[in-house]
Amino acid sequence: MKVMAKKKGIISHFLVPDVVIVDPLLTRGLPSEITAATGIDALTHCIEAYTNKFARPFIDMYAYEGMRLIATNLINAVKNGNDENAREQVAMGSLLGGFCLGPVNTAGVHALSYPLGSTFHLAHGLSNALLLPYVMEFNAVAAAPRYANVAAAFGCSTGKTDSETAKKGIEKIRSLIAACGIPAKLRDVGIPIEALPAMAKDAIKIQRLLKNNPRHISEKDALEIYNQAY
Repeated sequence: MKVMAKKKGIISHFLVPDVVIVDPLLTRGLPSEITAATGIDALTHCIEAYTNKFARPFIDMYAYEGMRLIATNLINAVKNGNDENAREQVAMGSLLGGFCLGPVNTAGVHALSYPLGSTFHLAHGLSNALLLPYVMEFNAVAAAPRYANVAAAFGCSTGKTDSETAKKGIEKIRSLIAACGIPAKLRDVGIPIEALPAMAKDAIKIQRLLKNNPRHISEKDALEIYNQAY
């Protein structure tokens, strides 16, 4: 019997902590592959908050600085886990991305990543990393100025147009994922191509996140994004 796992959120005021302590030194022993995947997940929180349909200026400050810190330091944290400065900067970026989740939340990348976890039990961070460049490419058509700013946060040079700058940001993400040793394609992690249509049907149900996406994603669009990522 096939068991389907679904990711769900549990919300209660009893779960709100009195104090939160983020200690980067506790992450020094984290394996490089987990550092990489969770780092890209934290970066995705910032990107999706900043490019969100419901983005807010106050949250933009957190998201932009989170993108800058993680993009600048993640490779060092992955390749040298004992680099305390890199660990600290990535942890701060992750914290800033976490601040974005309540007021704004995530969007298309997270929605499309859900079937990868529920059906194929891929880790959440890895699922996001596999889809991030392809969703960014899809979205940049509709939100070029925002994605140009994302590229600027990554340290990319400015192109002649926002679209050109945005493309530099997408290429930076691809190179960052590769440098961190994360697989680039769905086929690299054993996803069968015949599963893509069912994944698209499942993903389109996550409207609580898809409604935040800067460009409407239909079931047909979701399938095309999966095909591109395959």
